[in-house]
Amino acid sequence: MSAVSAADPAAIDPAAIDLAAIGAMDKADPLSAFRARFVLPEGVIYLDGNSLGAASSAALAELGKAAGQEWSHDLIRAWNSAGWFDMPLRLGDRIGRLVGAAEGQVVVTDTTSINIYKALHAALAMRPGRSVIVAEGGSFPTDLYMAEGVVSSRPGTSLKLEGVDAPTIEDLIDDSVAVVLVNHVNYKTGELRDMAALTRRIHEAGAMAVWDLCHSAGALPVELDAVGADFAVGCTYKYLNGGPGAPAFIYAARRHHDDIVQPLSGWWGHARPFAMERGYAGASGIQRFQCGTQPVLSMRALKGALDIWDEVDMTALREKSLALTDLFIALVEARCGQYGVSLETTRDRARRGSQVSFAHANAYEVMQALIERGVIGDFRAPATLRFGFTPLYTSYRDVWDAVGILEEILSSGIWKEPRFAVRAAVT
Repeated sequence: MSAVSAADPAAIDPAAIDLAAIGAMDKADPLSAFRARFVLPEGVIYLDGNSLGAASSAALAELGKAAGQEWSHDLIRAWNSAGWFDMPLRLGDRIGRLVGAAEGQVVVTDTTSINIYKALHAALAMRPGRSVIVAEGGSFPTDLYMAEGVVSSRPGTSLKLEGVDAPTIEDLIDDSVAVVLVNHVNYKTGELRDMAALTRRIHEAGAMAVWDLCHSAGALPVELDAVGADFAVGCTYKYLNGGPGAPAFIYAARRHHDDIVQPLSGWWGHARPFAMERGYAGASGIQRFQCGTQPVLSMRALKGALDIWDEVDMTALREKSLALTDLFIALVEARCGQYGVSLETTRDRARRGSQVSFAHANAYEVMQALIERGVIGDFRAPATLRFGFTPLYTSYRDVWDAVGILEEILSSGIWKEPRFAVRAAVT
């Protein structure tokens, strides 16, 4: 019995899995060597890489070099001598390889929220006769907040939501829609959208597609060019392991480059930033999406983090992700189902990202008890236990041990102790 070859959680017989089987899975794992390249605390099972990825030795080394040598000794000269100025474009091309984008279509800049704002405005400008933005009612909140901000700045524009104004996104797409903003992987349930099919449907209606890749970049293969996506945004601090607050990225298909107009016309997006001209003249291509001065230290940490990805086989990454999540679902349901947990993530592995969510009436308290025992996942209101599986450093033994600890916490009822109900600012 091998979880790696299982077609879905239902195909796994939990009773047939023991520590010997788990050990065999880890031994056969083609990605297992990457784990040693991350800094992981002893005694911690980290299942929250879908919120903040672990630090790699390479990222820390780049950060140390940028701060201790280039900033400290080269000072402002490092913008030229260390290549600081061109980093957004060079790093963008490296991320482009991971999301199926040819060179010159991705730039690392700003935050996901800011890039959503820019992409929505750019798409609306390309569809002047249309006035509707479509998004998911269950989207990550910042996507909706930024869409609301765009609507408030453009009289006559409106926002329609899946699950609020109609049951599905497809039901909302008509000839009034200018742009559809959609998450490739849902942040809460982990459900994966069919990017090719939905992009095709959007284009058939004459609208534009903006994809949020925050929970898919670095978690599974993405093919932006192949599916004909118009724009995409994403963060680099989750599966790409760029560090807390690492800069985001934005993609624009090359066919749109001559028509890009975005409202945040900062000097880094200028065609000649050091000419110090009074009026704005946008740079060509993807560079036009830049705005202000970039966070060099964060970008250098990201550079180190991306060094690992040059060696990663994305097909092997996806296969391990599915095997880990299949195994976790099967074991949790077999060993913890009687304690009030229910699966929120789809069983269909073809529609699953690299995370698994379970509902529990006291999910916050249960997660705090898990964290105290060294199993770090996270909680999402109102009642979701969320676990991220990052194939580069998550092992099958991690899954086995985490489920065992979860079972102990639920069966003992220790999560009921008052200290676990105290809410922290970040959940």
